[in-house]
Amino acid sequence: MSGTITPPKPNSAQVSSIHNPQLQAWKDQQDLAATEGVGAFLQETLAMTRRLFIQLQRRPSTLLAGVVQPLMWLVLFGALFQNVPQGLFGESQNYGQFLGAGIIVFTAFGGALNAGLPVMFDREFGFLNRLLVAPLASRFSIVIASALFIVAMSLVQTTAIVAASAALGAGLPSAAGLGLMGLIVALLVLGVTALSLGLAFALPGHIELIAVIFVTNLPLLFASTALVPLSFMPGWLQVVASLNPLTYAIEPIRYLYLHNDWNLASVVMQAPFADITLGAALGILVAFSAIALLLVQPLLRRRMA
Repeated sequence: MSGTITPPKPNSAQVSSIHNPQLQAWKDQQDLAATEGVGAFLQETLAMTRRLFIQLQRRPSTLLAGVVQPLMWLVLFGALFQNVPQGLFGESQNYGQFLGAGIIVFTAFGGALNAGLPVMFDREFGFLNRLLVAPLASRFSIVIASALFIVAMSLVQTTAIVAASAALGAGLPSAAGLGLMGLIVALLVLGVTALSLGLAFALPGHIELIAVIFVTNLPLLFASTALVPLSFMPGWLQVVASLNPLTYAIEPIRYLYLHNDWNLASVVMQAPFADITLGAALGILVAFSAIALLLVQPLLRRRMA
């Protein structure tokens, strides 16, 4: 008894590659060009990020000031309110422990808000024009490099503040808590950096950008829970603080300091309109960063065309 073996029917892609070798060669060239484009984009981004770190190496006082200033805030403010009754600031054992989260977030916010200044100076000195006429794989590597540099700086500052807080008796979050803290800082920095870079391309010069930074900095600090809890504020300010993105970074970090058994359903803040869980706060920060990136993308594309 004999059987008939039927060969498998080739699919359309195989037929195309057999009967049209030129089409297959064109597809291979496109795939190779895409791979080389991604590689060139990464190389450009790393080179521009390295340039920013070289500038920092030549001016280390910038990093030193960025670390010393928040430590001074932590020490001086912590000493100023060290004799307040225990329990006045929620579950925190002392004001230094309460203040640590606010200093971490406000320091990261301040660094991200200044992210547009190097780009603005490049604009004014003409270096940015040289980059824009260079054969770059993507001009958005300029933006990504600035964001990576600011995130790295913020994490260095955060590490110094966490270490100083621990030395002053504030304790340390768990290892998972420290990782989540880094994620929270990175999300906030990404959104604020995008807005700052957008301002760097929208405003006429560095004087106007510095003015915006000064006008924005302190009001957002005092209209958040960095220095006092929501219960200390009048009703209208509680609403304002509950709409401030900084609050949604401060309260989760503060909760991580006080609780090692946290989860995404843990309530980290009782806002006037709802109880905010850890997962909801992270979602708000993700939404804030996404909205900031979407808002500045048309401006960046138009200015960098």
